[in-house]
Amino acid sequence: QVQLVASGGGSVESGGTLRLVCEISGVIPSVFSMAWFRDIPGYNREGVAGIFTDGTARYADFVEGRFTIAQDNAKSTLFLQMDNLKPEDTAMYYCAAGRVHKHRLLIHHDFGIWGQGIQVTVTA
Repeated sequence: QVQLVASGGGSVESGGTLRLVCEISGVIPSVFSMAWFRDIPGYNREGVAGIFTDGTARYADFVEGRFTIAQDNAKSTLFLQMDNLKPEDTAMYYCAAGRVHKHRLLIHHDFGIWGQGIQVTVTA
């Protein structure tokens, strides 16, 4: 059984940096992609960044080059490097895995395995 455990959240000032980590226990099928999503109170869950099975990454428009998604070679850990954080990035962040089409990497409905949420708070 695959489980995802996220860590690395916290509170930083605007312009600061955080690195989210999602550790994967069990074996992720090679056909599965992975992604990060976030929940902001009052808004629907939104995709932040996703990485396809071939390593192709996709980012939400609001990322604007500030975040980088990556996996280790063994695909046992997923990362989200977040630089130049803004107060509007404050949210609960989730990692997820699933068999999805490359153009749907940021669609949360298509992902079936989820880690627990971790809070990211960015103060002005």
